Amino acid sequence: MSLRVEAVPCLQDNYLWLLRDNPTGAVAICDPGEAAPAIAAVEGAGGRLDAILLTHHHGDHVDGVEELKARFPGARVIGGAPDLHRLPPLDEAVKEGDTVSLGAARAEVMHLPGHTTGHIAFHFVADHVLLCGDVIFALGCGRPLEPGGMEALWQSLRRVARLPPSTRLCCGHEYTESNARFALSVDPDNQALRAEAEAAGALRAAGRPTVPTTLAQELAANPFLRARDLAEFTARREAKNHFR
Repeated sequence: MSLRVEAVPCLQDNYLWLLRDNPTGAVAICDPGEAAPAIAAVEGAGGRLDAILLTHHHGDHVDGVEELKARFPGARVIGGAPDLHRLPPLDEAVKEGDTVSLGAARAEVMHLPGHTTGHIAFHFVADHVLLCGDVIFALGCGRPLEPGGMEALWQSLRRVARLPPSTRLCCGHEYTESNARFALSVDPDNQALRAEAEAAGALRAAGRPTVPTTLAQELAANPFLRARDLAEFTARREAKNHFR
């Protein structure tokens, strides 16, 4: 694997992602919801920025784009063609099946609607990395926010579940501890879930991110991936909306 990925905290509980292709030194930022941490991460990686990748249009994923682009004008802004009308100005609009290059690394674009209708993900197949935005989290999943979102999100999660189990899921938020509390209320006897919850607590106590997680971990512990059908998924997602 030649692609290095690093979670960079921003805003209250977001992560933007710093990517570096080791053979070429090419660098990308994914979902810069805030400019200052993104700029600091790029400067810390050598001051080169080749691409800004956007999974969806929400402000906590794109609000840093304008300032980041002004600081690094050569960076290509790449986002989903289905959301062209509500994303920052794009240099490259991509759709399902397109390929995005970062140096020698290649990402396949996946259209994964549900959280939003135009949500995409970037799957670096050879590097076992999925930049998944707000579709799936460690022990959780996004909230459907637009018409038809519940069934669309269920279908998107089924697609994610078919990826190689070694895939690292680089999600957009630090929600693992709160997700774990809900997951344990659904599946209290799941030992894999208990282990993941305990590990998350230890990481957060040490001030470290709990992500990326792996698909193998989530297949064993995530109650939304483990739902048997759309009805069970819907019931769990609705229950999570009201869980305290």
